Amino acid sequence: MTEHLLLERDGSRLKLIMNRPERRNAITVAMYAALADAIEQAAGDEGVRVITLEGTGEDFTAGNDLGDFLNELPQDGSDIPVWRLLRALARNTVPLVAAVHGNAVGIGTTMLFHCDLVLAEEGSRFVMPFTDLGLVPEAASSLFLPRLAGRRAAARHLLLGEPFGVEEAERYGLVSHRAPAGQLAARLNAVVAALLGKPPVAVRLTQRLLRGSSHDEVLERMELENGHFSERLQSDEVKAAITAFFSARTKA
Repeated sequence: MTEHLLLERDGSRLKLIMNRPERRNAITVAMYAALADAIEQAAGDEGVRVITLEGTGEDFTAGNDLGDFLNELPQDGSDIPVWRLLRALARNTVPLVAAVHGNAVGIGTTMLFHCDLVLAEEGSRFVMPFTDLGLVPEAASSLFLPRLAGRRAAARHLLLGEPFGVEEAERYGLVSHRAPAGQLAARLNAVVAALLGKPPVAVRLTQRLLRGSSHDEVLERMELENGHFSERLQSDEVKAAITAFFSARTKA
């Protein structure tokens, strides 16, 4: 467990709260492991009827903590916590609701493809800058985004790394609910209350039906992306891009 991920049980609701505001909730290896543990364990707990995912501070999450990630990366090609989290999200059988505010960077956007409902506060911003870092998409985003937004829009956001706002996210189908500034928590509580007010078995079965028969296809695409991602991490291109990233941040 890590102090940067808060787990709070509120009746039948499990709250997962990324709590690293001083680093814009950049996700560490320990946070990935804790998120995966929580989602995997919730699947076996009939008392958990809904999971919510939030972030403290100004942003939902700045994405991967690159420094921590690279320092903890195994050299033998073994499994890593971020891949375990992505598989847990793909296999999740408990309704999962995300509440987004500020910036959702990299995996902060791609993990949303696996949430059943996504609320976004007005002014939120989504960006997937993988190619800027010499990397490739993950979380099966290369499968989901073209289906939701169309190939050309997906190319704008995955090839060019162009950010997009709440209006576009809602049009693509990535966001299910918009919340006025300052009202995200109230809107989230209302959605959770609506879910908890329905017959629990019907809700779980419907959640599984909505995910349909794409489970194997999603996991297969994840494995393909993960393989390319891992290979890219060892490349000179990525090393140069990440060096430039940290250099720019130091000068800022």
